[in-house]
Amino acid sequence: MGNMTFYKKDGQYLVKEKSAISADKIANNPNFERTRENNSEFGLAGSAGKFLRDALRSLMLNASDTYVASRVTQLMMAELKLDAASVRGSRQPAAGLATAEGKALLNGFNFNADSVLSGVLFKAFAVDAATGVITINNLVPQKDIAYPSGATHLSITGAMVNIDFANGTSDLQITNVQNQVIDLNAVNVVLTPVALPAGNGIRINLLKIEFFQLTNGLQYPLKNGNYNTLAIVNVA
Repeated sequence: MGNMTFYKKDGQYLVKEKSAISADKIANNPNFERTRENNSEFGLAGSAGKFLRDALRSLMLNASDTYVASRVTQLMMAELKLDAASVRGSRQPAAGLATAEGKALLNGFNFNADSVLSGVLFKAFAVDAATGVITINNLVPQKDIAYPSGATHLSITGAMVNIDFANGTSDLQITNVQNQVIDLNAVNVVLTPVALPAGNGIRINLLKIEFFQLTNGLQYPLKNGNYNTLAIVNVA
């Protein structure tokens, strides 16, 4: 409207002045070469981030925060900057993820920034990268888990996924789900994928913890997953 642009972001209506720079100028003017390169790489990072989120969507449904999409895109921007073979504007997240530094950057990522794994689970766990088995020995839920008020039970799940960013293929395999009463009894948690994921690319292991409240014999999720945690715990 006039020289003002109205838009909605994060539930709020905002207004800004119309840009004096045309899309055609950005697309063709030599002075905007860096801008075109940045736009291209942002698009590549966004596509790679969406691919990762789509591959893990069934796990993320009740264990992710509002800004997870932008956080994953930011992560993929950092990954593509590790691509030492391509020119600016064409660097690929897949190339960065193939490096040891790129794998280390991805490892430990939390899909729910409001409930990170290190702030929920205070017991050491082991990941067998070859089999995907995750073990937590002598877990005492009431002592080793930061559980929300009202929670009576928790479920722990593992997952193993092969993601080939370069070719756009993925295969996700979920483990058994171990449901526990939140009490002082020690338990051994053993999470085993139903099968090894097929395909190539990078192999990622994940750990998820969900909370429930027992009411009239049924376990109900708490707060639509606000307290649930999902994190990458190994990348190979």
